[in-house]
Amino acid sequence: MTTVFTSEVLGCGVRSTGLALAFAAGVSVLSSTASFAFSAEAQQMCSGDAFRLCSAEIPNIPRITACMVRNRSQLSSGCRVVMDRDLAAQRRAAAE
Repeated sequence: MTTVFTSEVLGCGVRSTGLALAFAAGVSVLSSTASFAFSAEAQQMCSGDAFRLCSAEIPNIPRITACMVRNRSQLSSGCRVVMDRDLAAQRRAAAE
């Protein structure tokens, strides 16, 4: 029974690590793509929200972004503030 429990724990850890790596890769693409560029602060503040609200969309960056915008009311306050600020900056830059 210990082997089964250890395998389940290990499998869960591997899955969590895989999701974290997928999100990190997505964030790096996010930060290098002009239309989806968010600050390092937004990435840090919103990682937990992305996993909580939009894990089914990982690693598709446009879908994660759309999911986060769609679920704005459920974002943590810190994430909401930095996302709003970054989105406003992107809109200003696009208007210029």
